[in-house]
Amino acid sequence: MNISRIYAIFLRQFYLARDNPTRLFQIFMWIILDIIEWGFISKYLSNIVGSGFGLVSALLGAAILAGFLSRVMQGVTTSFFEDIWSHNFLNLFASPISVLEYITGLVLTSISTSALGLIVMLLLATTIFGFSVFVYGISLITFLTILFLFGIALGIIGVSIVLKLGPSGEWFVWPIPALLSPFMGVFYPLSTLPQWMQFVGHLLPPSYVFENVRAIVAGKGFSSIDLTAGIILSLVYIVLAYGIFWIVYRKAIRTGLIARYSAESVGD
Repeated sequence: MNISRIYAIFLRQFYLARDNPTRLFQIFMWIILDIIEWGFISKYLSNIVGSGFGLVSALLGAAILAGFLSRVMQGVTTSFFEDIWSHNFLNLFASPISVLEYITGLVLTSISTSALGLIVMLLLATTIFGFSVFVYGISLITFLTILFLFGIALGIIGVSIVLKLGPSGEWFVWPIPALLSPFMGVFYPLSTLPQWMQFVGHLLPPSYVFENVRAIVAGKGFSSIDLTAGIILSLVYIVLAYGIFWIVYRKAIRTGLIARYSAESVGD
């Protein structure tokens, strides 16, 4: 891989964000709304339930981690969409850049945007609602690692969907985190779900994060076996996602369908 070409992909996205207030607004607006909404919900429920269970740490913490997952995925997909919207995708692959370099550049962009979003979420949650991320201890690093890896996998899958269906296929990508959320048990244990939904949930790495978040808040500690399974599953999803992207990309090249990225229409 060529580091300069990877950095060029990242640098382009940096300049787009720096010079486009709309892009910065999009990064922070939903973060602020989510934290405020779930922060007040958590405080309200804490007053009702009492001090027996740390609802702020459980619910608001889960909202922050779920928001981080979404930011990671969107860091990859939005960067790709920028190339689609500006009709720049064909120009990129007319250059010597490889598929792996391009994907790595998108991942690097996602790292910066998701890290910035996480910092903003933690600052808001801490200053307004008294949330302390340190309640999760050393396990927080593992939580973020699992969510980051899975978010990257979702982002690559989202890019593959658009590459397969055409520019308007992005409308199938935006709802992905919301569609998966019920199966991941973000705000409730997997045991509350029907059996078939529990089975799907155990196949999704974030479910192991949110189950352990509730366990830590309840004073039970985290399960190293669960978190290890979450990391392994996340790595498997990344490999599968990259394989899907490679297959879709090669087919688009062979069939000539990649040329549709110079138009707004969707081809077969």
